Amino acid sequence: MKRTTKTQLLAAWLIALLSFALVGPTLAQDSRGAVHIAEIEGVINPMTAQYLDRVLDDASDRGAQLVVVKIDTPGGLDTSMREMTKAILASPVPVAVYVTPSGARAASAGLFILISGHIAAMSPSTNTGAAHPVGLGGDSDEVMTSKVVNDAAATIRALAEARGRNADWAERAVRESESITETEALELNIIDVIARNVDDLLQQIDGRTVQTEGGDVVLDVVGAPRREVSMTIPERLMHLLTDPNLAFILLTVGTVGLIAELYNPGTLVPGIAGVISLILAFLALGNLPTNWAGVALIALAVVLFIAELNTDGTGILGISAVVAFLLGALILFRPIRPGSPALPDLQVDLWLVGVTTASMAAFVLLVIGQVARSRRAPLLTGYEHYAGQTATVRQPLQPTGRVWFEGQSWFAETKSGRDVDAGKLVRILDLDGLTLIVEPIDEDSTLARDSKTP
Repeated sequence: MKRTTKTQLLAAWLIALLSFALVGPTLAQDSRGAVHIAEIEGVINPMTAQYLDRVLDDASDRGAQLVVVKIDTPGGLDTSMREMTKAILASPVPVAVYVTPSGARAASAGLFILISGHIAAMSPSTNTGAAHPVGLGGDSDEVMTSKVVNDAAATIRALAEARGRNADWAERAVRESESITETEALELNIIDVIARNVDDLLQQIDGRTVQTEGGDVVLDVVGAPRREVSMTIPERLMHLLTDPNLAFILLTVGTVGLIAELYNPGTLVPGIAGVISLILAFLALGNLPTNWAGVALIALAVVLFIAELNTDGTGILGISAVVAFLLGALILFRPIRPGSPALPDLQVDLWLVGVTTASMAAFVLLVIGQVARSRRAPLLTGYEHYAGQTATVRQPLQPTGRVWFEGQSWFAETKSGRDVDAGKLVRILDLDGLTLIVEPIDEDSTLARDSKTP
């Protein structure tokens, strides 16, 4: 009986934990007429759009009085921004978009979202504005720039007019990259209130009448119960991956992992870690304004690194790989053509680029140095030093591959053309330049037992 009870308690605990992860935490009682509070921080992407859509649907189903969306963003994807503004415009529950805390911003896509709210509010010491679209080519593509800007300007003007806000300034924010503080935003009729915190915001808007898709709503929010609707654990994880620096780190780790696995096959851990990192990296890149030419350059760097590992180590391919990697990192989030004004000016931190590129260069020097030591060794010792000794196969011989001999990795080829699996022992018959000519030997032979190879 006790065992059954413990099992039931454990099952109930696991179900509760899973429900918590999928539904999200709530910090207030679930009652109608509550104020639902959501928070969006970072780049606007498909996950933030999904999160906001879930919050608004939940608020509508529960008969919420108001949804407060606290926001701090540099901007984001145009498609995600449009999904969010459309969801706010169609919401039967009033939405207050609130730029907070102090020091926060609603830039680029954030401005569009701020203006779309039934109530627009900002904390002291915050700012809002839009970025003029600029690609790697600057303003040279005037036709493309004009199309992008005109489309964004029309969109933000329509949002401002729908909410009775200053449409002229909103359009200038797109066309001329204007940014303003919360005080200027209030004076220019871009926002409705400046509030120190959520309590102050609710005090100031209490009793106001707002027009929603469901009709006019008189706000009765002072003293209303509050319900914090946070991102679920999967949503948080997916949103976290949209940090440009994290995406670049994952891409770098994945690259290094694959190279390490190819350089020392059979270890598995670097290869598995590399594949997982690359999957997460591409998941992140798909939710960011990615310049895929930068990804192509980093992929080229991987190919060149692998080629360097399978040559005599002149260093030309390795140096080319470092250059390709550096260029790819610098333009990874820089569009070739002008992008939407909703996009933020994202880039990988230059210190991070410098450190990772230096690490790649050090790895190339290590490989070149090892090959150089191997190249010098025959001149110092001669053929007699190698003949008859044994080596361990590190990369399967088919019939060429790599073996480990005297603390170094060597190219090797079987004289008979036979294949030899990794981990097997081979006997050195001859030396052809930097390639050892070998033959497989029985592991239980006297020569194998006397072997000093690792």
